[in-house]
Amino acid sequence: MMTRTFLTILPVLFVLAGSVSTADQPNIVFILADDLGWMDLGCYGSDLHETPVLDKLAKQSVRFTNAYAASPVCTPTRASILTGKFPARLHMTIWRESAAQRGRRRLLEPIARGDLPLEEVTLAERLQQAGYYTAHVGKWHLGRAEAYPQTHGFDINVGGTLWGAPQTFFYPYRGEQYFRQWRYVPDLEPGRTGEYLTDRLTDKALEIIDREGHRPFFLNLWYHTVHTPIEGKRALVEKYRARLREQPLESAKSRIHVNPDYAAMVESLDANVGRVLAKLEERGIAEKTIVVFFSDNGGFTGSCKLHPGQAVTSNAPLRSGKGSLYEGGIRVPLMIRWAGVTSAAVCDTPVISCDLYPTLLRMVGLPSDPQHSPDGIDLISLLKEPNQAMDPRALFFHYPHYYQTTSPVSAVRQGEWKLLHYYEDSRIELYNLGEDPGERNDLSKSSPAIAKRLEKKLQVWLSETEAQTPEPNPSWKR
Repeated sequence: MMTRTFLTILPVLFVLAGSVSTADQPNIVFILADDLGWMDLGCYGSDLHETPVLDKLAKQSVRFTNAYAASPVCTPTRASILTGKFPARLHMTIWRESAAQRGRRRLLEPIARGDLPLEEVTLAERLQQAGYYTAHVGKWHLGRAEAYPQTHGFDINVGGTLWGAPQTFFYPYRGEQYFRQWRYVPDLEPGRTGEYLTDRLTDKALEIIDREGHRPFFLNLWYHTVHTPIEGKRALVEKYRARLREQPLESAKSRIHVNPDYAAMVESLDANVGRVLAKLEERGIAEKTIVVFFSDNGGFTGSCKLHPGQAVTSNAPLRSGKGSLYEGGIRVPLMIRWAGVTSAAVCDTPVISCDLYPTLLRMVGLPSDPQHSPDGIDLISLLKEPNQAMDPRALFFHYPHYYQTTSPVSAVRQGEWKLLHYYEDSRIELYNLGEDPGERNDLSKSSPAIAKRLEKKLQVWLSETEAQTPEPNPSWKR
């Protein structure tokens, strides 16, 4: 009887434990860029983009050089951030619009979930239950109305919809472009012709900080920038065009970044991060606010209508880009500022987006949930000692779909070694990232024991997560 009674009241005890006084709890500002590549910021090595704000933030943060999005596309990574779980476990391995499409390729892609399941306990729900004011501003792309931010623990939602990209970055941010759908970004009216979406989302974020900054808050500021359509402010575009025209011929040959419109978008992103950080200072709450800056996947290396035939960005020296499980598709910028703990430090330890859920909960003193076990680990020890030696854990990735940069593939990284398994022909590729970050030298034949070990580890993980895999297409004809 005592055991039954204890089990009955256990959930109540957990809720009470998670509802500790928030009077002195730190705020959280989580800034997520869309499609921002690993090399797109000055502090990560860009040779064109001006990002003084984020470069300064890096000097106040732990800057991770081996941070990974859990997926090479947006929706699955966003789900991993909010739940701490691998997209494969959630069966959310592609964006909503394509979740039910099986394609007409050699393999039939699995039917994935398009909506973040309501039974998942999100980061926002945990914080909301603990007394935080929770606000989502910007891109959502985690399902239809029944899976909007309000159903996942957010007190307010500004701009978050089922769509992943706006028709245009200029007011009124609407029209028909993607999948022949009429799209818009709500909650930003009234506006003026020429207003820029990244600026307007920041306006709303600043209003929330002003209104709710007297109590602990979680601001989930997920910009649409730098996703297509590639549209920068005209003055900034001209600034970068002039710079590219004036450069010496030898510099032009070696330059990594050459897209002035994209460069303008990156600079606008940087400036708006600056506005948010300045507001925290103005309100006197910067020292009690955790700031996370991250990107949902690697940089997009396809072309855009303004520059047909030219890549939007480059992730060099990393290989490939968005959609691919090569490093260019999944390695991204990550900076975490925690006043009194972090300083100008660089951490080379591999981490993944699933880690942010348990890390942030522990940073604000919330207990773990015995009924919700994330796949990620908390990174507090790395935030305190970025250079500490750690046993290399395995990081897993699963993208059983087609994209312009890939066919269906899964991957595992452990230490410096990384293995990719492609489903069309069951081939594997093996790389030593310490010696070959560009993944040019496949070592699967010369290091068969390592390849076999990692392949076995990957297959065990796929089974344990009940990952969906592609199937042969009986209608496929060469």
